[in-house]
Order: sequence, then C-alpha cells, then structure tokens
Amino acid sequence: MKKLIAFLLFLLFIGNGVYAQQIQLHKPDSILFDKTVYDYGTMVQGSKGDCVFIFTNQGKKPLLLRNVRASCGCTVAEWTKKPVEPGKTGLIKIKYNTAIVGSFNKSITVYSNAANSAVILKIKGNVVAEK
Repeated sequence: MKKLIAFLLFLLFIGNGVYAQQIQLHKPDSILFDKTVYDYGTMVQGSKGDCVFIFTNQGKKPLLLRNVRASCGCTVAEWTKKPVEPGKTGLIKIKYNTAIVGSFNKSITVYSNAANSAVILKIKGNVVAEK
C-alpha cells in the first residue's frame, strides 16, 4: 500500500513538472526573434560591423523594450523605442567595433515587458588585420 501511494505521488509530481514545462514553452505574451545568433564570419579590420536582429511581438498587448545591454563596450546597440503592437515587428541594430583584431563572441541581453524577458542574442566572428 505504501508503495502504491508513493508511486501515485511520484506520478503526480512528474505530471505537474511536465505541465509547468509546457506552459513555459508556450508563453502567450512573448518576443520572438528571427535569429538569436549572428555570425559575421571573417572581416577585415576597420570594415562595417553592423547587423540587425528582427523581433515580432507574439503577445496581445504592446511590447516595449526596456533595455538592450551589450556584454562589453566594443558592441553598441540601437533598438525600437516605441511600443511594438501585437503581431508587428521591431529592430535591434548592433554595431561591433572592428578595429579590434581577433575572434570575438559577444552577447546582447534584451529586457522587455514580454513573458520571456531577458532574451540573450549573440554575435561572433573574426577580425583580421588589414594588409
């Protein structure tokens, strides 16, 4: 009898965990990016280090980006400041300082009023010296 009760409690906890994971995967008021990683490949020192991340408001209320923070000062972000209406898109423009030679792997954290706030975007690549 004790084993049966323990087994039923185990199933109850497992079922709740699976249900909680499903809720997190399908958050209704979320921000969805076209990509979360941008690979510059190999660039020559001093070339343009620009890229764009496009996002869509998957929610039912206006989406507002509160802050977009790069992991270091070599990366600058500009973003849509106005609220993005449901179903509409916005932009995050990234500029990497290509004066710095070598490989890089940087992150940009996007804070918003979406259910999945604190989305991490990544940029990577390699800058080679001018000849």
